[in-house]
Amino acid sequence: MKKRIKHIFFDLDHTLWDFDKNSELAFERILNNYFPNIKVEDFITVYSPINQSCWKLYQKDEITHQELRYKRLKETFDILEQEISDNQIDVISDEYIEFLPDFNHLFDNAIEVLDFLSQKYQLHIITNGFAEVQHKKLNNSNISHYFKTITNSELAGAKKPNPIIFEHALKVANAQKKESIMIGDCLDADVNGALDFGIEAIFFNPNQIEVIQSINQIANLAQLKKLF
Repeated sequence: MKKRIKHIFFDLDHTLWDFDKNSELAFERILNNYFPNIKVEDFITVYSPINQSCWKLYQKDEITHQELRYKRLKETFDILEQEISDNQIDVISDEYIEFLPDFNHLFDNAIEVLDFLSQKYQLHIITNGFAEVQHKKLNNSNISHYFKTITNSELAGAKKPNPIIFEHALKVANAQKKESIMIGDCLDADVNGALDFGIEAIFFNPNQIEVIQSINQIANLAQLKKLF
């Protein structure tokens, strides 16, 4: 695999960029401003599964970007039995997107691994995240210089696992399927999406959820140094 691979495509959120930690810090700032009676731990416990569910709908084009932003907050505040107006939801949604890139915790060993891999391979990003926010995350966390190309769903006109976004990413990178590999945390979007498209994939699985043996997986980014 080492000899054949020339291009490594990374997902960003939950793979390199510690979305959960950074998201909690952004919401902590927001709650302190508007709802100091709500503990951030209680908010995140309710919000996280709702957000994941909404993102799955968004990936399947069953809800829009705007519906995603509204639905995940509205349902969370409803469960917390906290009154909130649609205008407040809009304000919080905007502030969340604004604040999120201010916090830039990466997963353990991310910089070390990117340093190592970038000396031998061309590195790229494929993300379903929104273009403006993703570029801020990459720049603010000081990792944008590692990547030759950045493909987001808005640019490609499709979201992972749709083959269109993988096709777009390879075209922009001037890469062939047989010399490319995808690394990401989502089995459906990253791993199965890549495999169905015809490129190899590695599942980033820090929580070590059980998956079929045929799937290549790592629990820590540092393991990539042994694989490549």
